[in-house]
Amino acid sequence: MPLIIFNLDSDPSLFDELTQALSATKGELEQRKFPDGESYLRVHTDCNHQDVIIFCNLYQPDLKILRLLFLTSTLKEMGAKQVGLITPYLPYMRQDKQFNRGECVSSRPFAKLLSASLDFLVTMDPHLHRYNSLDDIYTLRSRVVSAAPLIAHWIQQHIPAPLLIGPDMESEQWVSEVARLAGAPFQILEKIRHGDTLVEISPPKLAPYTNKTPVLIDDIISSGNTMLETINHLTLATMKRPVCIGVHGIFAEGAFSQLQQFADVITTQCIPHSSNDINIASALAEATFFLINKNTTHT
Repeated sequence: MPLIIFNLDSDPSLFDELTQALSATKGELEQRKFPDGESYLRVHTDCNHQDVIIFCNLYQPDLKILRLLFLTSTLKEMGAKQVGLITPYLPYMRQDKQFNRGECVSSRPFAKLLSASLDFLVTMDPHLHRYNSLDDIYTLRSRVVSAAPLIAHWIQQHIPAPLLIGPDMESEQWVSEVARLAGAPFQILEKIRHGDTLVEISPPKLAPYTNKTPVLIDDIISSGNTMLETINHLTLATMKRPVCIGVHGIFAEGAFSQLQQFADVITTQCIPHSSNDINIASALAEATFFLINKNTTHT
């Protein structure tokens, strides 16, 4: 039986690509709002004894999480064999420690919420800082898709002589792997944060690489200040126009337009944006098949 996949308030073009990659059938979902703002949801597709996938990009999760919970509950009541979630962006990962008394370590209750509602989860490069893996807080089956091979392939196709640069030690895990796969040299810089938007970046050692194109890679581009500070060092060294690559392009507060003045900006499809140029559907589909087959093997 083919998989059934529903699109819950997410990128329609990526949904179409996922549907094709999974050889899935699109589920029909009806949604509307009551006058008081509450959500109405109805599933029109028979899901009894079916494997069901929900594609719901949880970027800006507070706008979607209730409808996601309503949908998973309804699908299980309709007899779905298992219900999985594909979310290219997994939110509520940054708060992984209580820094001040009374703070909510939001990553933990959010993980419990999804784990109680879903059978499995597929995502791309979540922000694992103090957690070794999603299994530290999630109890469902999960599969993390790495963007490194996809980024490395894009670099090989588009940049003849790259020098990969990571703006801080947290980026090393991505940059070193992309460099290995792309067969390119790399550097990891040191970042000193003086506030939410003020950062200081150590200057890169560029003397041996003046003929190369600098490629800045990070998992999340939010304010863009880290990359802008790094670009400033590259400009002073009269390097070629850099390329900035982000797995998750959040681009808060006009960050994209600022970066575009000084660099070419490329992102994966994890968050819909005009900078998306690295396709992720096939990789997400492969991880989804793995989890579905893993469950079948154990049952």
